[in-house]
Amino acid sequence: MTYVAYYQSPLGGITISSNGNEITGLWFDGQKYFGSTLPKDYEEKALPVFEEIRRWLTVYFSGKVPDFTPPLKMQTTPFRRAVWEILLTIPFGQTMTYGEIANRIAKQKGLESMSAQAVGNAIAHNAISLIIPCHRVVGTNGNLTGYAGGMEKKIWLLTMEKAEMSTFFIPEKGPRSAGDFSM
Repeated sequence: MTYVAYYQSPLGGITISSNGNEITGLWFDGQKYFGSTLPKDYEEKALPVFEEIRRWLTVYFSGKVPDFTPPLKMQTTPFRRAVWEILLTIPFGQTMTYGEIANRIAKQKGLESMSAQAVGNAIAHNAISLIIPCHRVVGTNGNLTGYAGGMEKKIWLLTMEKAEMSTFFIPEKGPRSAGDFSM
C-alpha cells in the first residue's frame, strides 16, 4: 500500500508518499511529473516516517542542514538511480553541473562520455525532490535552466541555502547580480 501526507512549505504545498517505512516521493504540488511514482490508489495516513520527513523539511526550510536523512526508496531505473545517488552527494549550498554528473556516470560505466541531456532527463524525473537535491544542478557556465518545481523555486532554494549566486543566469534574462536573487 502507498500512503501520502502533506506539508505546507514557504514555497507552497508538498505531497509526500511512502510505502509505510520509507519515503517514495516528495513533490511540490503541481510540479512537472507530480506524483510520478504514485499508484491510482493510496491512503492518507499518519506514519512515523512522515513525522520524520516533516522534521527534516522544517529544519531544511529554516535554512539549516538537516543532520539526518529519512529512509528513502528510489523507485526508478538503474540509470536514474545512479544519477540520483550522485545528487545526494552535492552539499547544501553547493552546485554541480549536468556535465559534471555526466562525467561521473561515464566513469562509473567505463565509458568515454555520457550525454548531459540524458542526465538532465533523469534529474527532471527525480521523484524525491529536496532530499535528492536536483535544484543544486546547474548548466554549464552557471545557466540556471531546468527545475521541475519551477525556476522561481530553484532560485529561492539556492538563495536560502546561501549558494554563490553571482555567476548564475537565466538564459532568457542574461547574467544576474546577487541582489536579483532575494528571498
